[in-house]
Amino acid sequence: MDVMGDKATLFETGRFVQPSGEEPTRDEAAEAAEEARRRLHAEAGDVESMSVLGAMLLRRGDLDGAEPQLRAATAAGDRAAANNLGVLLHQRGYPDEAAGWWRIAAVAGSAAAAHALGRHHRERGDEPAAEYWLRQSAEQGHALGAYALADLLEHRGDANAGQWMRAAAERGHREAAYRLARALDRRAGEGEAGADNGVGAETAAGAAETEEAEQWYRQAAARGHRRAALHLGAILERRGELKEAGRWYLTSAKDGEPRAACALGFLLRDAGDTESAAVWWLRAAQDGDGNAANALGALHAERGETQTAERWYRAAMDAGDDNGAYNLGLLCAELGRTAQAEQWYRRAAYAGHREAANALAILLLQGGDTAGAEPWFSKAAEAGSVDAAFNLGILYAGRGEDRVALRCYEQAAAAGHTEAALQVGIARLREGDEAAAERHLRCAAGGGSAEAAYRLAAVLDARRPAVSEHELGESSLHTKTECEEWYERAASQGHRRAQVRVGMLAAARGDVVEAARWYRIAAEAGSRNGAFNLGLLLAREGSEPEAAVWWQRAADAGHGRAALRLALVYARRGELAEGQRWADRAVALGPAEVTERAGRLRDALREELSA
Repeated sequence: MDVMGDKATLFETGRFVQPSGEEPTRDEAAEAAEEARRRLHAEAGDVESMSVLGAMLLRRGDLDGAEPQLRAATAAGDRAAANNLGVLLHQRGYPDEAAGWWRIAAVAGSAAAAHALGRHHRERGDEPAAEYWLRQSAEQGHALGAYALADLLEHRGDANAGQWMRAAAERGHREAAYRLARALDRRAGEGEAGADNGVGAETAAGAAETEEAEQWYRQAAARGHRRAALHLGAILERRGELKEAGRWYLTSAKDGEPRAACALGFLLRDAGDTESAAVWWLRAAQDGDGNAANALGALHAERGETQTAERWYRAAMDAGDDNGAYNLGLLCAELGRTAQAEQWYRRAAYAGHREAANALAILLLQGGDTAGAEPWFSKAAEAGSVDAAFNLGILYAGRGEDRVALRCYEQAAAAGHTEAALQVGIARLREGDEAAAERHLRCAAGGGSAEAAYRLAAVLDARRPAVSEHELGESSLHTKTECEEWYERAASQGHRRAQVRVGMLAAARGDVVEAARWYRIAAEAGSRNGAFNLGLLLAREGSEPEAAVWWQRAADAGHGRAALRLALVYARRGELAEGQRWADRAVALGPAEVTERAGRLRDALREELSA
């Protein structure tokens, strides 16, 4: 059989250009001229022209016109015509006859025909025959053959699938490029997870795979693969390259990818363009994206449009997004519709939504149903809810089950829960494990806990060399230590005891103005120690009347030393009855040293009054 070359192989996308009815463009005019020329040569018996003309007519969808040309060229030994005749017969619904012509073309060396024949056998479940012909096609450098072979081998779990997927991608197959990128992305993700779990994964290798995945996403996206454009946008967004990420999201969204439209909406929202974000979320939600529907619900809820918000949350549920039910629960809870909130929380929680399980447990606990709350806290915590683990710890601590509570706190602290880390730090301090306590207190303080910052400062403060101090504190210290920095952080967050301590340390440095400022802040916030120390400072500066005002505030709040100071002030003024009254109060308030001194003063004032 005298076989010619593949000069007329079709674009094998399965799509053929249809007449549009519009005025012909220059390319269309050139194609028409080429068709006329090929027709003349074909009528004169030119085999190549018959094959090319048949391919042109087939591409245009003119099966009746293409078939005689392709049959004539095939009879003359043109393997491209045999392949295209198989395509035509397959379209007409004669797959077995099509396979016969593909076999003829494939045996003659047509990679395209071998690919088509391999696909034919796979569709019929004959995988050995499919693999044989697809391998023939792939080994000849046919991109579609390499991709189809990779897909077959991957379905079987064959390790060689990746090799052929890469070959197809390198030959320009966009779906192969996308799938290769996804495989590299998954491997990189598994490597990161392994490193996080202490498995010792090669992070450098993971970074290389991530970089290579991005390159293949770019190639696939540049060829119009919308999901590749979506993933490329996500990579760029994580890296902070928001402008380019937005361009790829836009490309993908315009091609009909709802997840890209949703992601683009979030980018626009974060940039402050809520109106444009809503447009893209609407488009994505209408295409069935539950995340976009939730975003629309949240947007309308923020605007107070609760009915519209509820409608979109329901749309999210209909799209299979459990966040819709959870968000409905939150909305109902905010509106005081507790029964409905419980209903939606339960729906989401039963579907495995951990935060809904935690919210349901809180709702039950607020209603006094501790027994009902506990299993939902446990379920949420087991599913990884940090808040639920912490709340479970509070529940056990309230029952006096401190060891169980501590385990729950440790679980939450390990996941970065600030208040849980504080509770673990406090527990370790009680146990005397100062090193562990400091570690957890540092985590909590770094997370913004004022109480943790204060306790950490106190731990560090206790390690400092002892210095002689009186009530105001005077020393030669002129530089701030780490403990003072932590005290100041806690004080700036409104922690009253830290404010008093910062005032004392400032006084120790001789900074009376700074000391007075912090004492006053603490006193005005209700700190009796702050009021007492402010009184001491004012008295030392010669403002005893104002000092007495602050001592009275401190004494009224139960400060024994302040009551004793007031007793002394009134005694010096000659107001013995008032002095005796405050001395009595100081005796009652204590501590022991104050009780003793106040008792002696009271007795002396009593004798003076009775003289």
